Amino acid sequence: MNSVIVFAILAALLATGTPIAVAMIGTVMLALLFFTDVPMLVIIQQMFSSADSFTLMAIPFFVLSGNIMTAGGISQRLIRVATALFGGMSGGLAIAATAACAFFAAISGSSPATVAAIGAIMIPALQKAKYDDKYSVGVITSAGSLGIMIPPSIPMVVYALATGEPIGKLFMAGVVPGLMTAAVFAVMCYVAAKRGGFGQADGETKADFKEQVAALKEGFWGLMMPLIVLGGIYSGVFTPTEAAAVAVVYSAIVGSFIYKDIKLKDYVDILTSSASVAAMIMFIIISASAFSWYLTSQGIPQEVAEWIISVAPQPWMFLVAVNVLLLIVGCFMEPNSAILVLAPLFYPIVMKMNINPIHFGIIMIYNLELGMLTPPLGLNLFVASGMTKFPLGRVVKASIPFIIAMFILLIVYTYIPVFSTWLPDLLSAAPTPP
Repeated sequence: MNSVIVFAILAALLATGTPIAVAMIGTVMLALLFFTDVPMLVIIQQMFSSADSFTLMAIPFFVLSGNIMTAGGISQRLIRVATALFGGMSGGLAIAATAACAFFAAISGSSPATVAAIGAIMIPALQKAKYDDKYSVGVITSAGSLGIMIPPSIPMVVYALATGEPIGKLFMAGVVPGLMTAAVFAVMCYVAAKRGGFGQADGETKADFKEQVAALKEGFWGLMMPLIVLGGIYSGVFTPTEAAAVAVVYSAIVGSFIYKDIKLKDYVDILTSSASVAAMIMFIIISASAFSWYLTSQGIPQEVAEWIISVAPQPWMFLVAVNVLLLIVGCFMEPNSAILVLAPLFYPIVMKMNINPIHFGIIMIYNLELGMLTPPLGLNLFVASGMTKFPLGRVVKASIPFIIAMFILLIVYTYIPVFSTWLPDLLSAAPTPP
């Protein structure tokens, strides 16, 4: 009964517009006050204890490296690479926009940041090239969601913290689903251009081999960052946290000394904005840790697990229930918060049912990736609406074809685990370098 009351309190606080971190702390305070004799001081102790984590340091480093690369003009160079490679086909500019989002996702780790960085340049370019206004916004808004699926990804770090699973394996597990989603979006762009009659002139401006080489040469340093991060983690050269720190140093060198787009004074704004975003994420994480501690101390995860197993005793039934729940939760909570609250509840059931926890992590993140495109709290929708001044409803309508495609892909990724487990298993089986 207490578990029902606790979640009811949390839901009520969220319904009043209370920030998620404050709502979780408030819920724990009320629960301790009415249901236990534990002093409130324990909440502070749990929050500080959860913050004392070497792995957790990866998050502010990845936020900072993404902001440095963004300020360093990397988005323009990635767009040039994508346009040179894909811009010559029918609907090529839209395909290039999708590819640019995929490239940038491998640097920023954030969906809203991907929409903002690529959309600011590509939405006006698509509209200038006579693409339908609604379609232009829909492409960027949807492709921007790749930011949390293609590694490095902050929600993957959060899932690893919540469950104890290796960050490196989660990063590699997101590569195939992320690239497959980008490929499906590219096919949709091609088909839409053929049917809609726009983007047909793109083929007339096809880049020759020399231009493609020049674009790749200019964008080389930006494209190398995810390879350095993932390669370093999987080769054992450095840990995920050390990889994030390497990403910061690398992005600063590239932005300041190779591309030369960042001046010393620019770092004040970069550090300020990065600190603001990182502080917000960290506050949510330590608040969720206190909430998870309370749930665990009261045996609530075990109660939830027993109830779920009683109504969904088979793995396929459990995954259906999880997908439905996460699609609903994704409409109202941002991904990091949802992962921190729900992953500790689901994890014991996942292990009991012999579901691969890495595969399950991708299912969770892909569900919440869809949540970035669904009202009322889809962050990508608000970013795109703010950039274009389109009403929110119009942005939602523009994204519907891509949302449907992602829903179909979600079913595929849920019931065909090989898409998320193949690459981690392959690399795990590879001989370790001396």
